[in-house]
Amino acid sequence: MGRVARKQWWAGAAVLGVAVAVAGAVWFKPWALWVDETVHEALPSVTATASATTGATATATEPAAPAGPTVVAQGTFISHEHTTSGTVKLIRLSDGSHTVRLENLDTSNGPDLRVWLTDAPVKEGTAGWRVFDDGTHVALGKLKGNKGDQNYAVPADADLTALTSVTIWCDRFDVSFGAAALA
Repeated sequence: MGRVARKQWWAGAAVLGVAVAVAGAVWFKPWALWVDETVHEALPSVTATASATTGATATATEPAAPAGPTVVAQGTFISHEHTTSGTVKLIRLSDGSHTVRLENLDTSNGPDLRVWLTDAPVKEGTAGWRVFDDGTHVALGKLKGNKGDQNYAVPADADLTALTSVTIWCDRFDVSFGAAALA
């Protein structure tokens, strides 16, 4: 191999190395581990319906809606891939809709984090890291911040009797950052 050929080989290898490093940085987003996003959302409120404002009363077949938000189930996060703490509450709002509320959440930031309501059991240790995509899950949206208090609306057609846990799911790497069983 001649001197020119060696220089071309090294130049090609250098370009390839830089391309791989840039692609890896875009894929893994390592800077996200050092950047915290804090969210402080209030519990959602429900505006009065037309029947409530006109003074209509509930009938025997139509039960009255609760006066305010009601905690239906709750749990405490355990850590999986990343140290995670805080509480989860499944809340029924006065209009009958449901919200998953994360309170005092503290976890690592990461790429493509989602909040899932699932039917998977919450397991300690590495045995629990990857179980949440094995069964049924309802994606509630992207994680708004890795710290603080936040709300996620639950779709009206979600079967809340079968969905018994919440996970902070990294969709990019198919792993749970942390999860909580709802009781």
